[in-house]
Amino acid sequence: MQQLGFVSAILAEKPFEEVIDFASENKFACVEMMCWPVGKAERRYAGVTHVNIDELDDNQVSHIKGYLNQKNVFISGLGYYPNPLAADEAKAAQEIDHIKKLIPAAAKLGIPVVNTFLGREPSRSVDDNFAVFEERFPEIIKVAEEHNINIGIENCPMFFTQDEWPGGKNLAYSPAHWDRMFDIIPSANFGLNYDPSHLVWMQMDEIQPIYDYKDRIHHVHLKDVKVYRDKLNTVGVLATPLEYHSPKLPGLGDVRWRDFFSALTTIGYKGPTCIEVEDKAFEDSEESIKSSILLARNYVSQFYV
Repeated sequence: MQQLGFVSAILAEKPFEEVIDFASENKFACVEMMCWPVGKAERRYAGVTHVNIDELDDNQVSHIKGYLNQKNVFISGLGYYPNPLAADEAKAAQEIDHIKKLIPAAAKLGIPVVNTFLGREPSRSVDDNFAVFEERFPEIIKVAEEHNINIGIENCPMFFTQDEWPGGKNLAYSPAHWDRMFDIIPSANFGLNYDPSHLVWMQMDEIQPIYDYKDRIHHVHLKDVKVYRDKLNTVGVLATPLEYHSPKLPGLGDVRWRDFFSALTTIGYKGPTCIEVEDKAFEDSEESIKSSILLARNYVSQFYV
């Protein structure tokens, strides 16, 4: 059966130990731990550092492993979601370097997956972005292969606001693009951190890809989305996407969760499934934030033994 956890970004202000304490006290098996470089965030839910790999010496590795063992919680993956295909080559190089540093860090900690974005330069065509991908990404996957670590690419288009117009900042948003990614880099270590919600608001089937890409699913996000049909009918799909949809807790949106979990069990997926909270309705206080994680847990728990 899958292992239920949550993404640590929603507890951004809490130190590593308190995040793990919360997981342990509330019967979560795992946490996807955010590992951004220490510094200012450029967007919501970014810039969160619960494991600082630039300070990850042997003592830190021992402390993290010991604390996880004490609390009976594991880290499902290390998460860092930048834009490796950005036109700013110096910035992109820094971000690629950080991804590459996360890979041996994950190996030291016994964590099988590093989750990230493919990236995209919004003003460039798909073909031009894939040309950059073919230049920049093979070195990342080579490092992953050397350390036997999987890379999970989240399928979020990163197109929500005007600064991400018109193409978004993550190329890996559709099955057509996944096919192209995996044709260019066929490595078994290269796969998906699958989030059904993004397919829903893009008017695509969120279930069938689970069957089609069963060997590429290295990690799973549990996030829902509500598509407001009245707004969509007014602005159309070419509008900035937040004009017609909102991220929601699992069970409060349009994802077909029974079919989703049926598909995961059918393909034999037994890896981590982590609740990702981005529901603004639950962000007015620390109590609301923690309640949102538990509400989501209570809803999806019907699909776990």
